[in-house]
Amino acid sequence: MKNNKEDIDKLIKDTLTQEEAKFYDTLEEQSVLGMIFGLFKGKNKWLLILMNMMTVVFFGFFIYCVVQFFSVDTTKELLKWGLGSIVFMIGVSMLKIFAWMQMDKNALLRELKRLELQVSSLAGKIST
Repeated sequence: MKNNKEDIDKLIKDTLTQEEAKFYDTLEEQSVLGMIFGLFKGKNKWLLILMNMMTVVFFGFFIYCVVQFFSVDTTKELLKWGLGSIVFMIGVSMLKIFAWMQMDKNALLRELKRLELQVSSLAGKIST
């Protein structure tokens, strides 16, 4: 299966112009770190920077609530600090899920661009 993919990629690159081939190379699959750093490019980078700062703040509050949870004796205080720690951990989780969804969206857009490039090169070959 891997050989077929490499053959198809070589065939596609052979049909593209030099400029299109350079663009096609930029659309290759990224590693996880590449996808994470890719979040901080584009229009929404300010939002993701803000969300990551809020994730750190929420995680700090979560740690504070856990420490307080283990240092109190009354049931009412245990419930208050336990609920606080749950709320802040849910906040951290929701912010991380949003970031992972953005990474998935970027990967899908990259694949759509590859597909568009392949269709346009095929259409160029058919018309000539």
